[in-house]
Amino acid sequence: MGFTIGISSRGIRDIRSGTRRRGRAPECTAVAEFTGLWGWDVVPGARACAGACSCGRSDCRVPGAHPLPFAREVPAGATLSEVSEAWAACPGASAMLPVGRTFDVIEVAEAAGRRALARLERMGLPVGPVAVTPEGRAQFFVAPGAAAELPDLLYRLGWDDPWYLDLHGLGPGTHITAPPSDRGGRGPVHWLRSPVPGSGSEPPAARLLLGTLAYLAHRSRAS
Repeated sequence: MGFTIGISSRGIRDIRSGTRRRGRAPECTAVAEFTGLWGWDVVPGARACAGACSCGRSDCRVPGAHPLPFAREVPAGATLSEVSEAWAACPGASAMLPVGRTFDVIEVAEAAGRRALARLERMGLPVGPVAVTPEGRAQFFVAPGAAAELPDLLYRLGWDDPWYLDLHGLGPGTHITAPPSDRGGRGPVHWLRSPVPGSGSEPPAARLLLGTLAYLAHRSRAS
């Protein structure tokens, strides 16, 4: 019943049409693409409803925006059937991606991120996936290690206060909510720039994007 996802565009179409025939949940299809096409690990995450978190803790500090502690991680390479089995154990879970393994994240305000992405693409610079959260944050996927190097990289570019820029690095030990999952009951996360087949596990070095991101983050704050 299970099968391994290929990397061609036809393969993606075949997965999706097969998913509809078998009645798989859309979340399972998305997670199977993350594991099979992009080589990402995925963790079932909590959902929020009416301010309460599905983790069951009344004192949860980030309702609907953290991995479920009792759920097992779905490793890179997992098939659609394996993903469906994992999601059947925690129905309705969101999809969360562990940061710091195949990618780190540089996060800026959405408006600055949109302008930066347009400029980076005009300049022909390599850009990895970019997600946008319902809280208005743009999350740029970059090579692992960027979060730890961020203060030094910014300092070398002449920026000594990343908090003023509202520019932050996310690294090991953190998770992000993956599209199209809901985040904290506020609405779905979506792709501003979707992953491209063959490049999901090789995001660009942060230094290639950081100058543009910092400059436009500064302009956004100043205005």
